[in-house]
Parts: sequence; C-alpha cells; structure tokens
Amino acid sequence: MQKLVVIGSGIAGLIAAVEASLTHQVTLVTKSNLAESNTHYAQGGIAAVVADDDTIAEHIADTLSAGAGYSYLPAVEVLCAEGPSRINDLVRWGVEFDRKGTEFALGLEAAHSHPRILHAGGDTTGAVVSNALVAAVRESVTEIREHTFVLDLEVRDGKVVGVHVMDSAGKHYLEADAVILASGGAGQLYRHTTNPSVTTGDGVAVALRAGAALADVEFYQFHPTALAVPGSFLISEAVRGEGAVLINNRGERFMQKIHPLAELAPRDIVARGIQAEMISQGGQPVLLDATHLGSEFLEKRFPSISAKCRSYGLDWGRQPIPVTPAAHYWMGGVATDIHGRTSVPGLFAVGEVACTGAHGANRLASNSLLESIVFAHRAVAVLGEAWPTNNSWGERWALTGPLGQVEIDDSESATQVVDRVELQTLMWDNVGLARTREELEETRDRLNSWRPADVEHRLFPDWEDANLLLLAKAVTAAALARLESRGGHYRLDHPATDPKLAKPILVSRKAN
Repeated sequence: MQKLVVIGSGIAGLIAAVEASLTHQVTLVTKSNLAESNTHYAQGGIAAVVADDDTIAEHIADTLSAGAGYSYLPAVEVLCAEGPSRINDLVRWGVEFDRKGTEFALGLEAAHSHPRILHAGGDTTGAVVSNALVAAVRESVTEIREHTFVLDLEVRDGKVVGVHVMDSAGKHYLEADAVILASGGAGQLYRHTTNPSVTTGDGVAVALRAGAALADVEFYQFHPTALAVPGSFLISEAVRGEGAVLINNRGERFMQKIHPLAELAPRDIVARGIQAEMISQGGQPVLLDATHLGSEFLEKRFPSISAKCRSYGLDWGRQPIPVTPAAHYWMGGVATDIHGRTSVPGLFAVGEVACTGAHGANRLASNSLLESIVFAHRAVAVLGEAWPTNNSWGERWALTGPLGQVEIDDSESATQVVDRVELQTLMWDNVGLARTREELEETRDRLNSWRPADVEHRLFPDWEDANLLLLAKAVTAAALARLESRGGHYRLDHPATDPKLAKPILVSRKAN
C-alpha cells in the first residue's frame, strides 16, 4: 500500500486523509492539535446549490462576479457543480446542518443572488464540521502526528518523496509516495487577522522552497468586520446578511453611497469603504448596528458572537459594536491544476494553501470551505495517476500565460534577525488594504535586511518566522509587479482595473 502524508488538519486535510485512507497508508501531520485550524473557527458556513429555486449557473455567475474578472472558469465550474455532492458526503460523515423542517436552513451572504449558505450550530459551522471529520479521521487514518512541525519537503530527481518534520523529541523523516499540503493560509503576516495563531503559511513556504510555483499571492482578502478588540474576533458576514448595517461615529450609514449592494457588496469594496470612513474619523472604528434584530434573535442565530461580545462587555442587541477590517483569506497560494496537482510531481495542495484560480481576485463569501471539500476530494481521486508533463500541468497557467514571473531571494545574507511583530506591522501598514509603489519598495528593502534565526537554534516559532519572512517577500514582490487595482489588491497609484493585466503573476524561489 502506498504511503501518503497529509499536512494540515483543517477541513481540506481531514477530508483528504479520510478518503485516501481507503487506498493508502495515511500519516496526518498537524503542528497543533487535530481540531485547531481556520475551519474550526469558521462562522459563515458553506455555499452550495441545494435548493430547488437555485442553480449551478447562478452560483458560477456570482463567483465570477466577485472574482473581479480574474477567476479561472474551469475551476469555478468544478467548484460549484461538485459542491452539492460534497455536502452529501459531509452529511454522511455525521455533519448535522441546520434545518427548517426537513429542508436545509439557508442563509444569504454578500454578493450571492440566492440564499445558499448552509450552517451548522448557527455560527459554529466550522467547529461542527471539524468535530465530525476529526472523529472520522481518528477511526480511519493510519497515523496521526499532532504538535509536529513540517520543516521541509524532500525532493529527489524532481519528485517529492518525503517530509522532514520536528516534534518535541527532535527531527524525523517521513517517507511518502505523495504529499498533500492542506495547511491553510498565512493570516499571521498581518497585525490584525481573524485567523488563529497557527496560520503562518508553512505549507506555502515549504512548497516554494521545494521548487513549486506560487500564484496570485498579492490578492489578500480583508474581512470587513472584525470586532475592534484584541484578537480581532470575526463578526460573520451572515450578520449583515440578516440585515445589520454599518454606521459611522455620527450614526450615518455610508456603504449605500459606495455600492448599490451597500453592506452586502463584495468584501474588498466593503473593507475599503470601512477603511476610508475610519480615516475620515481619525482612525476610530466604524460601528455594526444589529440592534433592530433584537437580543433574542441574535443569541439564537449567532451564539458564539453573542458570547464573545459579552466577554468584552458589549450587548450587541442593544448597542452597535465597533468593527474594523482584518486579514482573513488568501486567494493566492501554491499554483495547482483543478486536481490539486502542483508544478512539483508528487506534491498536491488543497484548500487555502492552494491557488486553483477559482476565487479570482476576491473570494465569494462561504466559497472557502466549499473549495476545500471539492478539491480535496478531487486530489485523492487522482492519487497514483501519472503526473502531467510540464506542457500540460496547470491548465490555467498554460492557457493564459503569466503576467510576469518574480523570483524571491531567501539566501539569508542579512544580519538582523526578523521580529514577527515588526514584520506584521510593516505588512499591515504598507502591504495591506491599500498599497503604493513607494511603500512596497520600502517594505521590500526592509524585508531584505532581515533574516531568520540560525537553523541549528530554531524552535517552532523561529521556523514560523522564517516562513513568514519568505512569504512577506513573495506578497510584496507580486504586489509591486501588479500595476493595477483588482479585488484584494488595491494600488492607490494604479486605482484602475486593466483588462489586459488579468493574468497571473507566478512567484518562484531564486536558486542559491
């Protein structure tokens, strides 16, 4: 039986591990405990066409519209068409979605033309899904390695053949016939993020060091409404879907002047609208007003948000709550085809660590968990098949051709050891919601003056910092190269969207 290593325990990794265990000897590696992931904290739910008055074609159209003229159509078609079957898989694995009678209770979120968001446990969808899949993994997977950090991939003759890891006992080597990266995003690049502390982009970094191409890393989605308190707790878009509105410190709604959909406009537009309003009022957060929904409804519909508000002395059923944008989701990542295959044979990437092109420049609300379940299933389905040649790998990259190719130098010749808080602050200030050439060049130069801690002395946080430094260089370089504004990438010095530039920027590691 062939050996498969799955890296990450979010929904993508858990599904890949469960499905592959039927045909492979699976080792699942996660750097925290099995349930700690972005999935566990997801509130908004999963978008899928499961209602009679909704259609796959409309879901595709909504996804393309949110993607800002940049989505890869074949990936979008796969995402939307296969979603309903993957929802059935989750039900079979024990996920109990919220229902009205015998039908799914469906919510509406920004930029969707129909209510098609499935929830479980109100606003605890991620936790419900994660708990069910963790139970399935514990019953089926050969080996589970918790609190184990992935250092690097072993590549021989151009193929991934194993994984170097570290735990409290030291460094180890895991042999593998294939590796599936499902390690999530890199929210910890930024000072304000809705992501948990484990999201340091480790999978993207090890793939880059192994020779894999990255794509679309300049496109980072900032969730418009994080609670403006330490920890940046996410206030689900579903709250605005239920009718909550954004107001400034004068009590005035402002999104109606910016976009016809007002608070339900695509996330990048809402986030920048909030940022502009915050700047106009001296940096003070704006307010999310859900008081007209009433405390009883909010407590039942959004129990975890209600509890978090109470923990900060906020009664959101009676008073508006302060919110601010925060880094939330990375549209970019390791470039893959529509089966999760990367440019390095033997290496797959699924979920937020990957870039299939399905999200374009701006992810449609609640399509992230959907992407994870669809493409994890597709990756497992082609395990053992012949790897595409360089001429046929990655249909999107071959058909459109890249806008440019950027090389990242991580030779570590600098003398100053990187400080994570300083890096996060620099990225937030200069490579966040709005960017300029001057600020990006300043960021590039400062990043190049830093290096990771010495290899022989590195602990988990030091390896994370090394990965964050490498990825910060990648995001900054790609943002410098894209001379337009589109979706999650906004250049103050290039505010227009240029149709001629609707092509990927590929990032690779400079050979040392």
